Amino acid sequence: MRHVYSKYHNSFKQKVLVFRVLLFFLHGFAIHREHPFSNHNFVSTTESPHLVPSIMQSTIGILTFDGHLSFENIDHAAKDFGNRYHLMPSAVLYPKSISDISSIIKYIFCMDKSSQLTVAARGRGHSLEGQAQAYGGVVINMESLQMPEISFHIGKCPYVDVSAGQLWISILHASLEKGLAPKSWTDYLHLTVGGTLSNAGISGQAFRHGPQINNVYQLEVVTGRGEVVTCSKNNNTDLFHAVLGGLGQFGIITKARIALEPAPKMVKWIRALYSDFTLFTHDQELLISAEGSFDYIEGFVIINRTGLLNNWRSSFNPKDPVQANQFISDGKILFCLEVAKYFNPDETDHIDKDIDTLLSGLSNIPSTLFLSEVSYVDFLDRVHVSEIKLQEKGLWEIPHPWLNLLIPRSKIHIFAQEVFGNIINDTSNGPVLIYPIDKSRWEKETSLITPEEDVFYLVAFLSSARPSSTGKDGLDHILSQNNKILKFCEKSDLGIKQYLPHYSSQEEWKAHFGIHWEAFFRRKLTYDPLAILAPGQGIFQRVHSFDQQQP
Repeated sequence: MRHVYSKYHNSFKQKVLVFRVLLFFLHGFAIHREHPFSNHNFVSTTESPHLVPSIMQSTIGILTFDGHLSFENIDHAAKDFGNRYHLMPSAVLYPKSISDISSIIKYIFCMDKSSQLTVAARGRGHSLEGQAQAYGGVVINMESLQMPEISFHIGKCPYVDVSAGQLWISILHASLEKGLAPKSWTDYLHLTVGGTLSNAGISGQAFRHGPQINNVYQLEVVTGRGEVVTCSKNNNTDLFHAVLGGLGQFGIITKARIALEPAPKMVKWIRALYSDFTLFTHDQELLISAEGSFDYIEGFVIINRTGLLNNWRSSFNPKDPVQANQFISDGKILFCLEVAKYFNPDETDHIDKDIDTLLSGLSNIPSTLFLSEVSYVDFLDRVHVSEIKLQEKGLWEIPHPWLNLLIPRSKIHIFAQEVFGNIINDTSNGPVLIYPIDKSRWEKETSLITPEEDVFYLVAFLSSARPSSTGKDGLDHILSQNNKILKFCEKSDLGIKQYLPHYSSQEEWKAHFGIHWEAFFRRKLTYDPLAILAPGQGIFQRVHSFDQQQP
């Protein structure tokens, strides 16, 4: 079933003895610990497992990685975007070849049975709760893996082969030079390919193209046994589906073949407000099912925001400036429809008519219709502009206690009635996204877990917490709100699923996967039986032998 490249096997034989010595010392610093995950607001380790004896330092010099393994200046590998979990590894591998990744995993797999060493792949470190960290283990810096170079196939079904360490923004720019672009995106493009494919990659294009994991033709994966496997829908199919949305549990993605389509040059970007949630959701659902609809459909919730429309004027133009000036957002619960239509300059004559036709059937507040025209690149990279502004204010590298929920269509009104205006009284701590997705045409075999209904809503509370604050913008208050939301969903039996999930026990993970747990567990036993990979997810405990894993 698995194809392992022989050149990696030769490298393995040459390095195994010296690396066993190296990892023996690492093991001594890694095994004496409790599982670090808990419900605490912050999880941090003050120990320094990477402070190893000098004999280990001298041993590293004779290893033959194409890249290098570092034991110093690795504090960054114990941080992520969530900025709440800080779990120090023993070492960071900066790979320059797939052989580097295969070798280090294979060595750990073949170590002494008492080993507790684990491995985590880290892209841009945009995880929220330590998912890409490996306390006392080895973190692989995937951005160092830039081979193979970006390679395009231009034909009836164009695609691009990329390293999993490539950023989506880099792929966008390279593809546009060929007049092409990937079909599905995330809202933020400065993420690695391997990172988003290990989760799903959902954004406003998902209603049409599905998430990013539905737009991949082929993967190269290093399993938890250290084997290098090429997989697709037709070859090693089970591994292909397991890895997509698999939270890093079955293998480290090293290369991906991504589907492309002709790229537009321009975007009509539109926002409109609603005060009635029923009308808002009706129009969103209408648009995701309409022929010739918009190319991007999202939305967000606005609660008690002052001067909202004036803030939009820096990027958007009101359809009716006079009426827009008279609109007051203070003290209101509003819902914003955000849509976009892609086009090329030679389509200008009819694009406005097409948009007017689509908008004519909607029930938004007329005075709140705002429009903008931007380049395709500027639209897709829009969040990066906000990132730069927040970095300048010192507000980017702060705790981000995000909560992402997938809510069945039949329960979204129950959810909204309780949460918006009751549990959440304002949206000043960050955006609250809300938009429907129809998964009826999605791939069903991937590891991504969604609600049972075909149509469900992504509701994302993208909060930022002010350091040291004890008020409503502080971490404690935001986490309390998140917990209230989750408890309400559980008590009301809404059938939600978390996206980018995090749980504190395997029982909670079993509940998350539901009827899919048995298949998920079987795949774990097949591809990573010792639970070496992605320990930060907290799904499985590291074991010493295959039979220690319990379903």
